[in-house]
Amino acid sequence: MLLSVLKSFAAGLHPRVRIGRRTRIAPSARIKAGKGRIVIGKYCRIRSYAILASQGGQITLGDYVSINPFSVLYGRGGLRIGSNVLIAAHVTIIPANHLFDRTDELIRKQGERAAGITIGDDVWIGTGARILDGVTIGHGSVVAAGSVVTKDVQPFNVVAGAPAKFVRRRGERGGEGVDV
Repeated sequence: MLLSVLKSFAAGLHPRVRIGRRTRIAPSARIKAGKGRIVIGKYCRIRSYAILASQGGQITLGDYVSINPFSVLYGRGGLRIGSNVLIAAHVTIIPANHLFDRTDELIRKQGERAAGITIGDDVWIGTGARILDGVTIGHGSVVAAGSVVTKDVQPFNVVAGAPAKFVRRRGERGGEGVDV
């Protein structure tokens, strides 16, 4: 019942939000399209207190995406997430960054760079990870808990740390014991 009410609300009051069938959104989650657009695929799960805010850009989620509690996803520079993606709790994904090189101007007045973020299919992003502007995370990759991703992640790679660095490729032996 609540899901159908939410879908009606999103479709009726926010024409810039599209929610796929059988998607479940917790009542405490926040979906804020503003002047942007948010497209959520089918069979997705948006858990308690997660925030999706377009900030004038677009957020697109594929099918079977799970966004866990207290995660924050912005869309200013464009955020595209593939299908079958697991996003753990407290993950922050920000496809924009403040410019700050000038010292004669306040940082807040220098504008932003917004290159966007792309996350491929079958990706797992561990608890508390941060994904920063301009990054592509390849198909089948794993981002370890607490990592800060500032550079592209190649398909099937496992990365960890701040900044995130290559740990191993999925499927190769010798990488047991890496916590994600």
